[in-house]
Amino acid sequence: MGLFQDDFYSTKVPKRRRGFRKARKEQEVWPSYRRSRGLSTLQIATISSVISAFVAVLLFSMITGLPSYEHKVAAVSAINSKHLDSSGDPYDRLVTAAAKVRPTVVSIVNYKDAKKDKNNLEDSALGSGVIFKKDNGKAFVITNNHVIEGAQELEVVLVSGEMKEAKLVGADKVNDIAVLAVDDKNINEVAEMGDSDKLRLGETVLAIGNPLGLGDTLTSGIVSYTNRVVPVSLNQDGNYDWEQEVIQTDAAINEGNSGGALVDLDGKVIGINTMKIADTGVEGLGFAIPIDQVMKTVDELMAHGKIARPYIGIYSMDLNNSYAPMDDDQLKELKLPSDVKDGVVVLDAIGPAAEAGLKLNDVIVKFNDDPITTTLEMKKFLYDKVKIGDTVKVTFYRDGKEQTTNVKLAEKPDQ
Repeated sequence: MGLFQDDFYSTKVPKRRRGFRKARKEQEVWPSYRRSRGLSTLQIATISSVISAFVAVLLFSMITGLPSYEHKVAAVSAINSKHLDSSGDPYDRLVTAAAKVRPTVVSIVNYKDAKKDKNNLEDSALGSGVIFKKDNGKAFVITNNHVIEGAQELEVVLVSGEMKEAKLVGADKVNDIAVLAVDDKNINEVAEMGDSDKLRLGETVLAIGNPLGLGDTLTSGIVSYTNRVVPVSLNQDGNYDWEQEVIQTDAAINEGNSGGALVDLDGKVIGINTMKIADTGVEGLGFAIPIDQVMKTVDELMAHGKIARPYIGIYSMDLNNSYAPMDDDQLKELKLPSDVKDGVVVLDAIGPAAEAGLKLNDVIVKFNDDPITTTLEMKKFLYDKVKIGDTVKVTFYRDGKEQTTNVKLAEKPDQ
């Protein structure tokens, strides 16, 4: 899920040139002239603007017959307000947003071998998290599942440097979200959540987290795409078996930023940074899970400690897989009609699928009359359209003949 393959930063700095090139002896000097004491360009422009405004108001009042006083005041106010707006610092909102969210972003240390010296972080993983809630003496932190995966012990590092032992509340591998709990002593701020559905292309955003162990790092960029769909490998085995909807941004996101906050200019969290694409010649491709999706997962993790999903009990491969196509002998063994080009080939059936009679080399083509052409479509149907305990009508081919069976879905076991 992480997709991180970036090199560590280089500490080499080019030497500064010592001294400066001497000025030429014979340097041409432009003559200077004393300015006349007439009106400056700015003064002339201001007087012209005011006169134009009054003339426009006067003409308007003559045409409409309305009193001109209120319109004169409005015209002068408009000129003044325009001048004030242009004199403001356009970066003030960046500074304010960063100051608001900074105390709520933490670093996370994943000790994968708790028996080793904690001062040696070679066998540990680093990530980021966002404090989103305080309740009953505890503070709760959102992060990515891949940040805490395989942990023997977890610690959260506050922006002040204070370290706190963290306990796992719940995690979900599919959505790559986890929730941790720590004691709330010295934690005074929680992050404010925004609305990721209202994001606009080109909107300025901030990313804050713990890249490469450099905690409390802030970067900025824009929203490059509001709802990009990227393939992911849940098992990190090289086979894409899920799709994640994400916010694409060119704000720098590096290894260790995972679990940190993507923030709008109001200082509201609109995404949880999760991955980047790192390859030769590629830059500015970072991704965050939209906060609206994140909070749905978080609410269920807080309530139940896990996400309950339907389970059919099928291990499968795609009939039409361009990355690992079936050879002619395998296709002949399935004995499919010539018009069946897509479907899911059963490699093993256990649990509900086995109880319903499905077995090796059955080719599933429909769930409840919805076409199922890939394993990904099968998972999306199970996760999005049905629930635990529902009965699904499965249409499949066995030895070239179309058949149907009913499968009662169970709860997916913990992996």
